[in-house]
Amino acid sequence: MNILKFIPKKVRDSYISNVFNAGIKNSEKFIVRALLFGFIGSFLLSIIFYFFGSNSLLVLIFSFIIVEIMIYFTISLKASSRIKTMESCFPDFVQLMASNLRAGMTIDKAFLSAARPEFDPLDKEIMNTGREIMTGQDIVTALKNMQNRINSEKIKKTLYLIISGLKAGGNISILLETTASNMKEKEFLEKRASSNVLMYVIFIFAAIGFGAPLLFGLSSILVDVLIQITSQMPEVSTSNMNIPITFTEIGLKPEFMLYFSIIFLLSINLISTLVIGLVNKGKEKEGLKYFIPLAIASLAIFFLIRLFFSGFIGQIFGTS
Repeated sequence: MNILKFIPKKVRDSYISNVFNAGIKNSEKFIVRALLFGFIGSFLLSIIFYFFGSNSLLVLIFSFIIVEIMIYFTISLKASSRIKTMESCFPDFVQLMASNLRAGMTIDKAFLSAARPEFDPLDKEIMNTGREIMTGQDIVTALKNMQNRINSEKIKKTLYLIISGLKAGGNISILLETTASNMKEKEFLEKRASSNVLMYVIFIFAAIGFGAPLLFGLSSILVDVLIQITSQMPEVSTSNMNIPITFTEIGLKPEFMLYFSIIFLLSINLISTLVIGLVNKGKEKEGLKYFIPLAIASLAIFFLIRLFFSGFIGQIFGTS
Protein backbone atom coordinates (compact mmCIF):
# COMPACT_ATOMS: atom_id res chain seq x y z
CA MET A 1 0.00 0.00 0.00
CA ASN A 2 1.36 3.40 -0.98
CA ILE A 3 1.46 5.74 2.04
CA LEU A 4 1.62 8.80 -0.22
CA LYS A 5 -2.00 8.23 -1.28
CA PHE A 6 -3.14 9.47 2.13
CA ILE A 7 -1.44 12.86 1.55
CA PRO A 8 -3.55 15.49 -0.31
CA LYS A 9 -2.53 15.66 -3.98
CA LYS A 10 -1.55 19.33 -3.92
CA VAL A 11 0.67 18.87 -0.85
CA ARG A 12 2.10 15.62 -2.24
CA ASP A 13 3.03 17.20 -5.60
CA SER A 14 4.63 20.19 -3.88
CA TYR A 15 6.54 17.88 -1.53
CA ILE A 16 7.82 15.68 -4.39
CA SER A 17 8.83 18.76 -6.40
CA ASN A 18 10.77 20.21 -3.44
CA VAL A 19 12.51 16.90 -2.72
CA PHE A 20 13.52 16.56 -6.38
CA ASN A 21 14.77 20.16 -6.57
CA ALA A 22 16.74 19.58 -3.38
CA GLY A 23 18.87 17.08 -5.30
CA ILE A 24 17.34 13.88 -3.88
CA LYS A 25 16.78 11.39 -6.68
CA ASN A 26 14.11 9.06 -5.25
CA SER A 27 11.51 11.59 -4.05
CA GLU A 28 8.76 9.15 -3.06
CA LYS A 29 11.14 6.91 -1.11
CA PHE A 30 12.47 9.92 0.83
CA ILE A 31 8.94 11.10 1.75
CA VAL A 32 7.98 7.62 2.99
CA ARG A 33 11.14 7.51 5.14
CA ALA A 34 10.39 11.00 6.49
CA LEU A 35 6.86 9.93 7.47
CA LEU A 36 8.14 6.76 9.16
CA PHE A 37 10.87 8.71 10.96
CA GLY A 38 8.33 11.26 12.20
CA PHE A 39 5.95 8.54 13.39
CA ILE A 40 8.64 6.51 15.21
CA GLY A 41 10.10 9.62 16.86
CA SER A 42 6.66 10.86 17.91
CA PHE A 43 5.71 7.41 19.23
CA LEU A 44 8.82 7.23 21.42
CA LEU A 45 8.20 10.76 22.67
CA SER A 46 4.58 9.92 23.52
CA ILE A 47 5.75 6.91 25.56
CA ILE A 48 8.13 9.16 27.54
CA PHE A 49 5.35 11.69 28.24
CA TYR A 50 2.98 8.85 29.19
CA PHE A 51 5.11 8.08 32.27
CA PHE A 52 4.86 11.74 33.28
CA GLY A 53 1.08 11.56 33.24
CA SER A 54 0.53 13.49 29.97
CA ASN A 55 -1.93 12.67 27.22
CA SER A 56 0.22 10.38 25.05
CA LEU A 57 -2.18 10.45 22.08
CA LEU A 58 -2.17 14.26 21.98
CA VAL A 59 1.65 14.30 22.24
CA LEU A 60 1.88 11.72 19.43
CA ILE A 61 -0.30 13.72 17.04
CA PHE A 62 1.16 17.12 17.90
CA SER A 63 4.82 16.02 17.76
CA PHE A 64 4.25 14.11 14.48
CA ILE A 65 2.77 17.23 12.85
CA ILE A 66 5.62 19.44 14.15
CA VAL A 67 8.33 17.02 12.93
CA GLU A 68 6.79 16.67 9.47
CA ILE A 69 6.36 20.43 9.10
CA MET A 70 10.02 20.95 10.07
CA ILE A 71 11.18 18.30 7.56
CA TYR A 72 9.00 19.82 4.83
CA PHE A 73 10.29 23.37 5.34
CA THR A 74 13.89 22.14 5.63
CA ILE A 75 13.61 20.40 2.26
CA SER A 76 11.82 23.41 0.80
CA LEU A 77 14.63 25.74 1.91
CA LYS A 78 17.25 23.35 0.57
CA ALA A 79 15.43 23.22 -2.79
CA SER A 80 15.20 27.03 -2.90
CA SER A 81 18.92 27.34 -2.13
CA ARG A 82 19.78 24.84 -4.88
CA ILE A 83 17.58 26.63 -7.42
CA LYS A 84 19.08 29.98 -6.38
CA THR A 85 22.55 28.58 -7.08
CA MET A 86 21.39 27.44 -10.53
CA GLU A 87 19.91 30.85 -11.27
CA SER A 88 23.12 32.66 -10.27
CA CYS A 89 25.31 30.63 -12.66
CA PHE A 90 22.75 30.31 -15.48
CA PRO A 91 23.72 33.66 -17.15
CA ASP A 92 27.35 32.47 -17.35
CA PHE A 93 26.18 29.19 -18.87
CA VAL A 94 24.08 31.03 -21.48
CA GLN A 95 26.97 33.35 -22.31
CA LEU A 96 29.37 30.42 -22.69
CA MET A 97 26.87 28.65 -24.91
CA ALA A 98 26.65 31.78 -27.09
CA SER A 99 30.46 31.84 -27.40
CA ASN A 100 30.44 28.19 -28.47
CA LEU A 101 27.86 28.98 -31.17
CA ARG A 102 30.00 31.87 -32.43
CA ALA A 103 32.93 29.45 -32.63
CA GLY A 104 30.97 27.37 -35.14
CA MET A 105 29.57 24.60 -32.96
CA THR A 106 26.12 23.15 -33.51
CA ILE A 107 23.44 23.94 -30.94
CA ASP A 108 23.63 20.52 -29.26
CA LYS A 109 27.44 20.54 -29.01
CA ALA A 110 27.42 24.16 -27.83
CA PHE A 111 24.91 23.18 -25.16
CA LEU A 112 26.96 20.22 -23.90
CA SER A 113 30.29 22.04 -24.09
CA ALA A 114 28.92 24.80 -21.87
CA ALA A 115 28.59 22.36 -18.94
CA ARG A 116 31.32 23.13 -16.42
CA PRO A 117 32.00 21.69 -12.92
CA GLU A 118 31.88 25.21 -11.48
CA PHE A 119 28.23 25.41 -12.57
CA ASP A 120 27.28 22.69 -10.09
CA PRO A 121 24.43 21.72 -9.61
CA LEU A 122 23.33 23.19 -12.95
CA ASP A 123 25.90 21.07 -14.81
CA LYS A 124 24.04 17.89 -13.82
CA GLU A 125 20.81 19.17 -15.40
CA ILE A 126 22.75 20.22 -18.51
CA MET A 127 24.29 16.76 -18.79
CA ASN A 128 20.90 15.09 -18.36
CA THR A 129 19.46 17.25 -21.13
CA GLY A 130 22.54 16.58 -23.26
CA ARG A 131 22.07 12.81 -22.89
CA GLU A 132 18.48 13.14 -24.06
CA ILE A 133 19.64 15.07 -27.13
CA MET A 134 22.46 12.58 -27.89
CA THR A 135 20.06 9.63 -27.67
CA GLY A 136 17.99 11.07 -30.52
CA GLN A 137 15.42 13.19 -28.72
CA ASP A 138 14.45 16.49 -30.30
CA ILE A 139 16.33 19.43 -28.76
CA VAL A 140 13.11 21.40 -28.24
CA THR A 141 11.54 18.50 -26.33
CA ALA A 142 14.73 18.04 -24.29
CA LEU A 143 14.76 21.73 -23.32
CA LYS A 144 11.07 21.55 -22.35
CA ASN A 145 11.88 18.57 -20.11
CA MET A 146 14.62 20.65 -18.53
CA GLN A 147 12.06 23.40 -17.92
CA ASN A 148 9.82 20.95 -16.07
CA ARG A 149 12.65 19.57 -13.94
CA ILE A 150 13.97 22.94 -12.75
CA ASN A 151 11.30 24.81 -10.78
CA SER A 152 12.63 28.30 -11.56
CA GLU A 153 10.74 31.01 -13.40
CA LYS A 154 13.96 32.75 -14.53
CA ILE A 155 15.41 29.61 -16.07
CA LYS A 156 12.07 28.60 -17.58
CA LYS A 157 11.68 31.99 -19.30
CA THR A 158 15.24 31.88 -20.63
CA LEU A 159 14.77 28.35 -21.99
CA TYR A 160 11.49 29.50 -23.54
CA LEU A 161 13.41 32.24 -25.39
CA ILE A 162 15.94 29.67 -26.64
CA ILE A 163 13.13 27.37 -27.81
CA SER A 164 11.38 30.28 -29.55
CA GLY A 165 14.66 31.26 -31.25
CA LEU A 166 15.22 27.69 -32.44
CA LYS A 167 11.73 27.50 -33.89
CA ALA A 168 12.05 30.92 -35.54
CA GLY A 169 15.49 30.10 -36.96
CA GLY A 170 17.13 33.40 -35.97
CA ASN A 171 20.66 34.14 -34.79
CA ILE A 172 20.71 32.20 -31.53
CA SER A 173 24.13 33.46 -30.41
CA ILE A 174 23.03 37.11 -30.37
CA LEU A 175 19.80 36.15 -28.58
CA LEU A 176 21.72 34.23 -25.93
CA GLU A 177 24.26 37.02 -25.36
CA THR A 178 21.48 39.58 -24.94
CA THR A 179 19.58 37.28 -22.61
CA ALA A 180 22.68 36.63 -20.47
CA SER A 181 23.38 40.37 -20.25
CA ASN A 182 19.78 41.10 -19.20
CA MET A 183 19.86 38.34 -16.58
CA LYS A 184 23.06 39.71 -15.02
CA GLU A 185 21.64 43.23 -14.99
CA LYS A 186 18.45 41.97 -13.32
CA GLU A 187 20.48 40.10 -10.69
CA PHE A 188 22.46 43.28 -9.97
CA LEU A 189 19.23 45.26 -9.51
CA GLU A 190 17.86 42.60 -7.14
CA LYS A 191 21.01 42.76 -4.99
CA ARG A 192 20.81 46.54 -4.96
CA ALA A 193 17.15 46.42 -3.88
CA SER A 194 18.06 43.89 -1.18
CA SER A 195 20.72 46.24 0.22
CA ASN A 196 18.18 49.08 0.29
CA VAL A 197 15.84 47.15 2.60
CA LEU A 198 18.65 46.06 4.92
CA MET A 199 17.73 48.72 7.49
CA TYR A 200 14.17 47.36 7.69
CA VAL A 201 15.53 43.85 8.28
CA ILE A 202 17.88 45.10 11.02
CA PHE A 203 14.98 46.96 12.67
CA ILE A 204 12.81 43.82 12.69
CA PHE A 205 15.66 41.75 14.14
CA ALA A 206 16.26 44.35 16.87
CA ALA A 207 12.57 44.68 17.73
CA ILE A 208 11.89 40.94 17.86
CA GLY A 209 15.26 39.73 19.15
CA PHE A 210 15.64 42.31 21.95
CA GLY A 211 12.68 44.68 22.31
CA ALA A 212 9.88 42.12 22.52
CA PRO A 213 11.56 39.78 25.06
CA LEU A 214 12.57 42.81 27.16
CA LEU A 215 8.98 44.09 27.37
CA PHE A 216 7.50 40.62 27.94
CA GLY A 217 10.10 39.85 30.60
CA LEU A 218 9.40 43.05 32.54
CA SER A 219 5.62 42.76 32.19
CA SER A 220 5.61 39.14 33.36
CA ILE A 221 7.65 40.13 36.44
CA LEU A 222 5.25 42.99 37.23
CA VAL A 223 2.27 40.62 36.93
CA ASP A 224 3.98 38.18 39.31
CA VAL A 225 4.62 41.01 41.81
CA LEU A 226 1.03 42.26 41.60
CA ILE A 227 -0.28 38.73 42.16
CA GLN A 228 1.91 38.35 45.26
CA ILE A 229 0.89 41.78 46.60
CA THR A 230 -2.84 41.19 46.16
CA SER A 231 -2.60 37.70 47.66
CA GLN A 232 -1.17 39.21 50.87
CA MET A 233 -3.73 42.03 51.10
CA PRO A 234 -6.81 41.52 53.30
CA GLU A 235 -10.11 41.89 51.51
CA VAL A 236 -11.49 45.35 52.22
CA SER A 237 -15.25 45.79 52.29
CA THR A 238 -16.48 48.96 50.62
CA SER A 239 -20.17 48.55 51.38
CA ASN A 240 -20.14 51.52 53.74
CA MET A 241 -17.87 53.59 51.52
CA ASN A 242 -18.64 55.53 48.40
CA ILE A 243 -15.94 53.64 46.40
CA PRO A 244 -16.96 51.78 43.21
CA ILE A 245 -14.08 49.25 43.43
CA THR A 246 -12.99 46.42 45.72
CA PHE A 247 -9.39 45.23 46.17
CA THR A 248 -9.35 41.45 46.02
CA GLU A 249 -6.86 38.75 45.11
CA ILE A 250 -6.05 38.40 41.39
CA GLY A 251 -7.18 35.03 40.10
CA LEU A 252 -4.41 34.85 37.49
CA LYS A 253 -1.62 32.31 38.01
CA PRO A 254 2.03 33.33 37.39
CA GLU A 255 2.53 30.24 35.18
CA PHE A 256 -0.15 31.49 32.81
CA MET A 257 1.71 34.74 32.14
CA LEU A 258 4.97 32.82 31.64
CA TYR A 259 3.47 30.38 29.14
CA PHE A 260 1.55 33.17 27.42
CA SER A 261 4.77 35.18 26.95
CA ILE A 262 6.69 32.20 25.56
CA ILE A 263 3.92 31.25 23.09
CA PHE A 264 3.47 34.87 22.01
CA LEU A 265 7.24 35.35 21.54
CA LEU A 266 7.48 32.21 19.38
CA SER A 267 4.44 33.34 17.35
CA ILE A 268 5.80 36.82 16.61
CA ASN A 269 9.22 35.29 15.84
CA LEU A 270 7.60 33.08 13.22
CA ILE A 271 5.60 35.95 11.70
CA SER A 272 8.66 38.23 11.73
CA THR A 273 10.86 35.69 9.94
CA LEU A 274 8.20 35.37 7.24
CA VAL A 275 8.15 39.16 6.88
CA ILE A 276 11.97 39.24 6.70
CA GLY A 277 11.95 36.61 3.95
CA LEU A 278 9.32 38.54 2.00
CA VAL A 279 11.09 41.90 2.35
CA ASN A 280 14.63 40.65 1.78
CA LYS A 281 14.22 37.82 -0.74
CA GLY A 282 10.68 38.19 -2.09
CA LYS A 283 9.59 34.79 -0.67
CA GLU A 284 8.20 34.24 2.83
CA LYS A 285 9.80 30.82 3.31
CA GLU A 286 13.28 32.28 2.74
CA GLY A 287 13.07 33.83 6.20
CA LEU A 288 12.28 30.56 8.00
CA LYS A 289 15.99 29.76 8.32
CA TYR A 290 16.22 32.62 10.84
CA PHE A 291 13.39 31.31 13.04
CA ILE A 292 15.35 28.91 15.28
CA PRO A 293 18.31 31.25 16.07
CA LEU A 294 15.96 34.21 16.53
CA ALA A 295 13.66 32.19 18.81
CA ILE A 296 16.60 30.96 20.89
CA ALA A 297 18.00 34.49 21.22
CA SER A 298 14.64 36.06 22.19
CA LEU A 299 13.81 33.34 24.73
CA ALA A 300 17.32 33.60 26.23
CA ILE A 301 16.93 37.38 26.65
CA PHE A 302 13.41 36.88 28.08
CA PHE A 303 14.62 34.51 30.81
CA LEU A 304 17.73 36.61 31.52
CA ILE A 305 15.54 39.68 32.02
CA ARG A 306 13.30 37.74 34.38
CA LEU A 307 16.30 36.38 36.27
CA PHE A 308 18.00 39.78 36.56
CA PHE A 309 15.01 41.96 37.45
CA SER A 310 12.82 39.58 39.47
CA GLY A 311 14.78 40.00 42.70
CA PHE A 312 15.34 43.72 42.12
CA ILE A 313 11.67 44.56 41.56
CA GLY A 314 10.65 42.17 44.34
CA GLN A 315 12.84 44.05 46.81
CA ILE A 316 11.32 47.38 45.78
CA PHE A 317 7.77 46.12 46.42
CA GLY A 318 8.81 43.98 49.38
CA THR A 319 7.69 40.68 47.87
CA SER A 320 11.05 38.89 47.47
